[in-house]
Amino acid sequence: MASTDPTSPPVYSTLLLTRQGRRLTITLNRPELLNACNFDMHEELAEVFVFAARDPHSDVVVLTGAGRAFSAGGDLQHITRNAANPELFDQEARCAKRIVFSMLDLDKPLICRLNGHAVGLGATLALLCDVIFAADRAKIGDPHVNIGLVAGDGGAAIWAQRIGLGRAKEYLMTGDLLTAQKAEEIGLVNHCLPAAELDAAVDAHCERLLKGSTNAIRWTKVLLNLELKRIAHAVLDAGVAYESLSVRSADHRDAVKALVDKQAASASSSRDQNG
Repeated sequence: MASTDPTSPPVYSTLLLTRQGRRLTITLNRPELLNACNFDMHEELAEVFVFAARDPHSDVVVLTGAGRAFSAGGDLQHITRNAANPELFDQEARCAKRIVFSMLDLDKPLICRLNGHAVGLGATLALLCDVIFAADRAKIGDPHVNIGLVAGDGGAAIWAQRIGLGRAKEYLMTGDLLTAQKAEEIGLVNHCLPAAELDAAVDAHCERLLKGSTNAIRWTKVLLNLELKRIAHAVLDAGVAYESLSVRSADHRDAVKALVDKQAASASSSRDQNG
């Protein structure tokens, strides 16, 4: 949705865009649901990096989450809808490709302020950023397989590029979450630091980039991303296709039902305790 001020960033329903000088911050903004991704957020994520690329008022972009999480991944209501109507996933699959390529096409430095847990698509969003600063309380992982899904929306393309094929296979085939400390140790994220120091570290890095040679920095990123884009083009169509097959599987339907039942039981227990 366009703003009435032509110099202001657009207004979205699930994302918050703010500016600080030449820095544009994109905040995943569903804090009450740990910034879980529903269809609207998929659509808006597929648009926002295109806007960031052409935005004449910014030279550095920061991606972060509102509240205590970066992103919990897929919204359970959204996942349940797709499990019951798997043809709807095909719509989402097109968004996944647009998100990945719009992030890789963005020539401005894209810094991740990983303020909390990043799971599934949330992890992919973080890992597609150029430099990741993670709060030490955060965890990161891609547990697609734990709900009977293929990690096809970008995970298979980016994990191996950050930590090597062997480690990528281990974590994507088990769905294990890593602490920020472990993620830093193996190179999955760049920096792990106390939450109280996160903003200062991100600010300092952004200021350093903003004081540097804009074109040299951008074109260096373009050069580095050429191989990432080649890999993404090679695997993303197949990844989305395999994930689409897995959305239609009994394993996925059973896993989603178990999650819904667990959430209902937890809500009932909470009501009983408060009643």
